[in-house]
Amino acid sequence: MPDVEAENGASSTTGGGAFEPDPELAKALDSQPARLAKLAAAHALVLLAALSLFAAADSWSVVTGLGMATLLGIATGALAGVVVANLVHEWFHYFGARYVGAAFEIPARLGLFLYDWDFAANSRRQFLTMSVAGSIGGFLAIILIWNAVPTDNWGRAALLSGVIASVVFAALIEWPIIRRVREGADPFTELAKVPAGLKRNFTIALLSGILMTVVFAP
Repeated sequence: MPDVEAENGASSTTGGGAFEPDPELAKALDSQPARLAKLAAAHALVLLAALSLFAAADSWSVVTGLGMATLLGIATGALAGVVVANLVHEWFHYFGARYVGAAFEIPARLGLFLYDWDFAANSRRQFLTMSVAGSIGGFLAIILIWNAVPTDNWGRAALLSGVIASVVFAALIEWPIIRRVREGADPFTELAKVPAGLKRNFTIALLSGILMTVVFAP
C-alpha cells in the first residue's frame, strides 16, 4: 500500500500502517492557549454536572417533599456550592496573575489549578495581587449565589453555605500567607507550610458550612 498524506497535513500512514502525527499539529495542541482551553472546557463540564445534579435533587425535593430527596438536595447543594466557589476562586487567581503579567506555565494535566507559578521569576507584588484576586473571586461567588438562588429550602441553603464554607477554607489558608508575604516573607516558604494546617482549616470550614445551612434554611 503506498504512503498516504492527509490533505491538511495532520497525519500520514506508512506502508506498515503506522500513524505519524504532524509535529506542528501536536505542538499546537500542546500550546499554552490549547492547554488553557482544555482546562476551561473541563471546568465548565464539572460545573454543569454539579449544578445539574443539584437541580435534579432540588426538583425532586420540591415536588415530593420526601426526606430522602431533601437529604440528597442538601448533599448535592453543598457539593455544587463548593464547586462554584473553587472554580471562581481559581479563575480569579488566573486573572490576577495575567493582570500583573506574572510568569507561569499552564499544566498539561487536567485539574483544579490553572497554572504552575514561577516563584523565581515573579515578584512579591505579583504574588500578592494574584492571591488577593482569588479572594475577590470567592466573595463574588457568594454574591452571585445569594442573588441567584433563594434559600427557601434546605438544599438551596446548603448551596449558599457550600460557597461560604469554601471561601472560609481558602481564607484560612491564604490570608495568613498574604499577611506574612506583605511583611517580607518568601511566598514559596509560606506556601510550603500550608499542609500542616489543612485538617484544622477544613474542620473550621466544615463547621461554618453546617452553621450557615442551619441559619439560612427556612
